[in-house]
Amino acid sequence: MSQPSPTHDHGHGHGGTRRSRLWAQLKHAVTPHSHDSTEIVDSTLEASRQGMRALWISFAGLMITAVFQVVIVSFTGSVALLGDTLHNFADALTAVPLAVAFALGRRAATRRFTYGLGRAEDIAGLIILVIMAASAAYAGWEALHRLIEPREMSNIGWVAAAGLIGFAGNEIVARYRITVGRRIGSAALVADGLHARTDGFTSLAVLLSAGGAWIGWQWADPVVGLAITAAIASVLWGAAKEVFARLLDAIDPQLIDQAESTLSGTDGVRAVAAVRMRWVGHSLTAEAELDVDHDLTLSQAHTIAHDAEHRLLHALPRLSRALIHAHPHGRHGDSEHDILRHHRTTAGLG
Repeated sequence: MSQPSPTHDHGHGHGGTRRSRLWAQLKHAVTPHSHDSTEIVDSTLEASRQGMRALWISFAGLMITAVFQVVIVSFTGSVALLGDTLHNFADALTAVPLAVAFALGRRAATRRFTYGLGRAEDIAGLIILVIMAASAAYAGWEALHRLIEPREMSNIGWVAAAGLIGFAGNEIVARYRITVGRRIGSAALVADGLHARTDGFTSLAVLLSAGGAWIGWQWADPVVGLAITAAIASVLWGAAKEVFARLLDAIDPQLIDQAESTLSGTDGVRAVAAVRMRWVGHSLTAEAELDVDHDLTLSQAHTIAHDAEHRLLHALPRLSRALIHAHPHGRHGDSEHDILRHHRTTAGLG
């Protein structure tokens, strides 16, 4: 039997003695809680609102930084600063695919998209990775070009100031995006924050280049640029692992451990046969198979599955839905499921 719905009618017992059932119902009645569909939708929408707010605030911050740098570029003629300025504009524009993804994630599930459109965030994460890769390639190309054809820099003090401001603006945006992304469970927003951090490194390269030019080391600009390109590539690798892990339904093993512990502690559960989870946008979905006594009625087994789902939703804050399957354990072993065994083996669920 299965319990797919996140909507709960909380008037249930737990299959124990009459006294334990009465105590459980009393404790249940006086404890503030709710897991109806409205609360789950509200939680998801609130996460999307936080993500959208982080995007637009950081977009404004990066645009202000880039516009200031444009002014400095106009009277210094610094090619390095020009590259950093274009970098900041590109980073600001990564807010667009993420904003589209968050907007799509707010849409209700349909008969065609039965889990909704939350995984649009994964597509946005891929777009951000492409932008990061292009930024690394562009930074490397500019560094090599400057190494082959050195150029003198004018108004070095203003260039250094612009580099510092660029670094500060990007680092503030990076910390904000990463913090909000981790809070709401958005790998794409975290990746975008890491991208902003790489652009901050590029701004530091401008500062170091200005210092080299001040003491007459014109080669310092391209050498530092190549080092920063390597740093960008390193951050890109880390972001790519996170985004592709999410695409491949990777999950933190500690979440599985926590789910198994919560389910096994449910009254009436003999064993936890399997637990699977995946991210859909910044919400978790779960499936679990539980062993219960073979002599229970269908209603009693349903109550245990219902209570297990309820406990799981409490234990995992980012969990939006759970499918719990309870099957008999004991007298007949697993004979009731032999008919499905070859299907499970084929699907890798044996």
